[in-house]
Amino acid sequence: MSRFTWLAGVLVATSLTPGAQATAPVFSANVTNPWFPLKPGTTLVYHGTQDDEAAVEYLRISKETQKIDGKPCRVVLDLLYVKGKLAETTRDYYSQDSKGNVWYFGEDTAELAPDGSMVTTEGSWHAGEPGARAGILMTADPRVGQSMRQEYSPGVAEDYFEVIDMSAPVSTPYKSFPSALVTKEWTPLEPGALDHKYYVHGVGMVKEMTVHGEHEEFALVKILNQA
Repeated sequence: MSRFTWLAGVLVATSLTPGAQATAPVFSANVTNPWFPLKPGTTLVYHGTQDDEAAVEYLRISKETQKIDGKPCRVVLDLLYVKGKLAETTRDYYSQDSKGNVWYFGEDTAELAPDGSMVTTEGSWHAGEPGARAGILMTADPRVGQSMRQEYSPGVAEDYFEVIDMSAPVSTPYKSFPSALVTKEWTPLEPGALDHKYYVHGVGMVKEMTVHGEHEEFALVKILNQA
């Protein structure tokens, strides 16, 4: 176990365990970490493919906040359209601690049939539910080799990431960037599957792609801002 993975476990324990309030960090729904900024009113639009089908993803950073496990979280709406039809809708919950680490507190997700009817809500979870704990999505000071648990709900959400590059060039339809932070992500729930994500300082995630497993790839095409 790396010291960074150990640190994530310690942070989870101190911030989410009853009776540990004296050492718990202060959480805020205002997520300003430059590698994953969540400015309310902003929508990031991605084009790509999922299961070899053309797809469009809208990441809408809402002005809404919601408390999850007693912590104020920013609500982010993730809408996935496949072949022009809404296929999945998700409410993600993020919060930033006083040191600048971005935490992931859970999601409410729904997979939809082409006619709009509900297929399943599998994958939904909230920190504070039995066995479920928040994880760190982005640290305040990312660096190569850093590894963290992003989410934890046994048998439902068990994702991890490791920073593998801090200066990788990346091109998207929106813009080409000379330097990006790259992470690899995996989960023991899908052995062999591996994804890479690219984050740009001041923008957030600009690209994600499957390295091993079922093919999926998305790249940023535009950023919409609403007052």
